[in-house]
Amino acid sequence: MAEYAHLSTPDPEFSVLWSKLQAAYPPPGTITVASQRHAMTSIVNPKVMDNLRPRLPPESAYRVTEDQVPVDGEKIAIRCIEPVPRDEETAGFPLLVWFHGGGWISGDLDLDDFYLRILSVELRLSIVNVDYRLAPEHKFLTGLNDCYAALKWAMNNAPKLSASVSRGFLVGGASAGGHLAAAVIHRARDDPSFDGRRPTGHILQSPSLIHPQANPEQYKTQLLSLEQNQDAPMIGRASLNFFFECLQVDASHPEISPLLLSHEKLPPAYIQVAGLDPLRDEALLYTQLLRECGVLTNFDVYPGVPHGFHLNFPQLAASIKWETDIRAGIRWLLKEGSSLNSTEL
Repeated sequence: MAEYAHLSTPDPEFSVLWSKLQAAYPPPGTITVASQRHAMTSIVNPKVMDNLRPRLPPESAYRVTEDQVPVDGEKIAIRCIEPVPRDEETAGFPLLVWFHGGGWISGDLDLDDFYLRILSVELRLSIVNVDYRLAPEHKFLTGLNDCYAALKWAMNNAPKLSASVSRGFLVGGASAGGHLAAAVIHRARDDPSFDGRRPTGHILQSPSLIHPQANPEQYKTQLLSLEQNQDAPMIGRASLNFFFECLQVDASHPEISPLLLSHEKLPPAYIQVAGLDPLRDEALLYTQLLRECGVLTNFDVYPGVPHGFHLNFPQLAASIKWETDIRAGIRWLLKEGSSLNSTEL
């Protein structure tokens, strides 16, 4: 959106850090599947875990179990995190199903593991972390179908996870995982198997919500960040184009562009987006379109910082605010969605 161009002005604190570290990151347009996966597993994951390790709650405060979900004759891994009930806690916990980022081609259960353990204990949530199959080995819709199967598994196994969807049933994800969460929430709305146990809210962090080649005429003046931030640090337009190529998806497929789906009767949404992110405007337009459909939405924008800034630069004031805001956003979703599942089957 034209009125959001100022959000692309680099944050001074970020600019200082980036000037010192830019050389460690690959130049735009040089990404490969192998380099992306190496960066995630050998650089990003360890950095995130080292940052969060001192903040992990004691192991006695939560339980972690590994499980599998059947999909297309195969199985995908999930990691389930649940708080150990305190003396005053008798009812089940709200349930969150989470999809990691990584451009649909990288990322795994470890990327958000420590982050989700912390949220589980702090916010009293049972969480299912999903290891969906990746492109290009598995083209679209494989990863999305995996996530939907995991959502159904979580719904049907909530008691096993010390969870009760009557207290809240959230779907969330970051980046590519944000796309998957948005697509899944639309599917679940129309699926009668969720009657009485529908998701009560969705969390989208820096989500991809429209294929770059599916930009309809009526939104051309509102989706400008892909051009404004095409050379942004961390992830620019060239990287995004590569990720979509790996998905092997037709730009006209409706579920690659949740922005263009009908948003009637969706549950409340909480959205976070970075101002220097090529994906910025689609997230802000999604917020607008949801509100026009009467869907409760809340969002936070972080001016002048790029996609994934909070993972790579946790010391930034914007990153600290991001962490505070997600907690407030989840609490808001649980409050606003508390009446959506009045009975639990």
